[in-house]
This record gives sequence, structure tokens and C-alpha cells, in this order.
Amino acid sequence: ILYLYILYIYTQYNKCIYCICIYNSSMRMSSATQTTLDPDEMKRFQSLASKWWNEQGEFAALHAMNDLRVPFIRDNLLNLSGGRKLGCPLSGFKILDVGCGGGLLSEPLGRLGASVVGIDPLEESIQTAELHKSFEPVLSKQVQYRACLLEDIAEESRQVFDAVVASEVVEHVNDLETFIKCCLDVLKPGGSLFITTINKTNLSYVLGIVVAERVLKIVPNGTHDWEKFINPVDLERLLESNGFCVESIHGMLYNPVSGSWSWTKSTSLNYAVHAVKQKEQPQSDF
Repeated sequence: ILYLYILYIYTQYNKCIYCICIYNSSMRMSSATQTTLDPDEMKRFQSLASKWWNEQGEFAALHAMNDLRVPFIRDNLLNLSGGRKLGCPLSGFKILDVGCGGGLLSEPLGRLGASVVGIDPLEESIQTAELHKSFEPVLSKQVQYRACLLEDIAEESRQVFDAVVASEVVEHVNDLETFIKCCLDVLKPGGSLFITTINKTNLSYVLGIVVAERVLKIVPNGTHDWEKFINPVDLERLLESNGFCVESIHGMLYNPVSGSWSWTKSTSLNYAVHAVKQKEQPQSDF
């Protein structure tokens, strides 16, 4: 059991390291235009930028997660639109992939016909994404990458996207409500927000903080801040108080032996959320 725990923590660490540099000390702000990145975190993970497409390397768990998250995004978008298109089922959909890294999720969405904009603050990761995209010319028109933050997009592209994807990102956001508001700003009315993240439970604390960082020391101390984890109930409440309607929440389970993900009824560790921007935003009393 301990061996499985160690493998689980190792994969959780590799899933989140690229996200830490994005939002670890960012979004401490009163408006979406004030953002501070931690330069130490940026430098710390720049060396990983060239390793995105090693399916057996540091990001193996993220590669495997595509087996769940790509169909999750595709099927929910098609169910909302009420249409099915052979060959390129997501043709006509414009998707923003926040924290895209090397494009692990952007590319398969592009292959399904979506017009994808992947954003990441690390220029090195964007260069890796661009290089890998060049090996598949059909993606040149479907996928575009930018080295920037979500709030940069929110300033210039309001109500542009049909969907926003934030996979393994929100647990590293200091101001989650501002992050959600930025997602709302860039989405069209009726647009979808897809989130995958880690629950805030005793189990996630034991595995992610105590065992990994303090006992086994296989993860640098301070990698996870358990206070930033959020449980599904609180995330749903936050989403619905900021103009979203939560459509579904599903538990996710990683098997470190087989290296595969599966859906589960339990949300005690990982979970996925699909929320939809309300077409008529609630009016403020002030």
C-alpha cells in the first residue's frame, strides 16, 4: 500500500509542477490587470519545458489523463450543442486551454476540429508546444499558442470562447474567485468551463503533504499548499456565485501500477467539473 501511495504522490507532483510556476504567487490583486509571478518558481521549472512529450517521463500521468479529459470535454460540448459531426466533432468550437504547457491537451482537441488557443507563462513551454505542433501540419490552423496569463486574455478577448479548460491548475491559484471571473469574462454566454483538480480532504493532506514532503521527502517541501486545495462543494458554490451553473462533478482515480485513469464515484482525491456560463448573468443589488 505504501508503494502505491509513493507512486501516487510522484504522479501528483509531476502533474502539478508546471502549474505552480503559473499561479503560485500570482493573482493577488483587486483587478485582473495586477498580477505577480514568482521568478524563483519560473526558474525552478524551466528545465522541464523540453520534457513535455516524453510519455514515460515526468508528465506520464498527464498523458494518461487525456483518456478521460478529452472525451469529457468533447462529449459535454456536443451534448450542449445538440449536434454530432463525423470526423471533426468539435469543428466550430473555440477553446482556451489555460496552463497548456507543451500542448498535451491542446493538440488532441485540435485534432477533433476545435480551434484551440493554448496559453502558458513559460516561453520555453510554448516553444516546445510550437515545435511539436510543427510535426503535424494539420494542427497549424487548429492550434495557436501564446506565452501569457489568463488575465491578459480576459482583458482583450471577452465572450470569445465556447469553452475554457483549466486542468490541474486551480489548486495553485491564490485568488480562485478572480481566476473564475476571468474564465467567465472570456466565455460566450452558455460557454463551458472544464476543471480537473485535487480535493481538500484528510487523505490528500496525508498523501500530498505529510508523506510526500515531510516523511519520504520525495517532493520538495512547500510544493503543495493544502489550504489551496478545494473540495467539490466549495468549488461548486464559488462557481455558482460567479455566474456559472455546475452541470456535473465526477471523481477520478489514477492507478500507478497500470498508469491509467478511470472514473469513480469517489471525489476524495481527484475530480473533474463541468460548469456552464449562465446566459443571463444575475444582477447585483449594488
